Amino acid sequence: MPHIPLDPNLPGITGLLNYRQDTALPIRQLTQLLLRGESTLTEGERELIATVVSQGNQCNFCCNAHTAAADALLGETSTAEMVKNDPDNAPVSEKMKHLLQIARNVQADARTVSMEMVAKAREEGATDLEIHDTVLIAALFCLYNKYVDGLASVTPTEPAFYTRLAGILKNSGYLPWENRYAALKEG
Repeated sequence: MPHIPLDPNLPGITGLLNYRQDTALPIRQLTQLLLRGESTLTEGERELIATVVSQGNQCNFCCNAHTAAADALLGETSTAEMVKNDPDNAPVSEKMKHLLQIARNVQADARTVSMEMVAKAREEGATDLEIHDTVLIAALFCLYNKYVDGLASVTPTEPAFYTRLAGILKNSGYLPWENRYAALKEG
């Protein structure tokens, strides 16, 4: 049960963003820029960063939502699961494995991101901008995870909800528009 009154048809961060739309706008804009804006990391790779951070923070809503978004963007369901559960053998580039490790370290204790970790990512081709954005995405999702769980937002258990949400995120991104979550309420 949420700690504040939220629309029961808008679980997770969706209800929180709907609750306070003035704070939601800059949150949405930053998320859109980082996860859907121009980048040498694919949208799917950036969703994988959100996924591993959310998993590390044990935020079920965000982990499920961004796993589903990564799956939708990657066109398959095994990569996100492997990145979460068997990262050494996940079918991602060595560069991405190093960036995901940086993201995990940011999630657990950002002070543990070392020059050695950054150097290994660079050796595999990571640019300074990719390293920057990985850290910022990881830090941002720590905020989101704590926002969702700190207000005890509703976390759906049915996979169909996350599939619908992933479709919205894949096709429309993170910026607001009227009736943005109508498809979520239909389920």
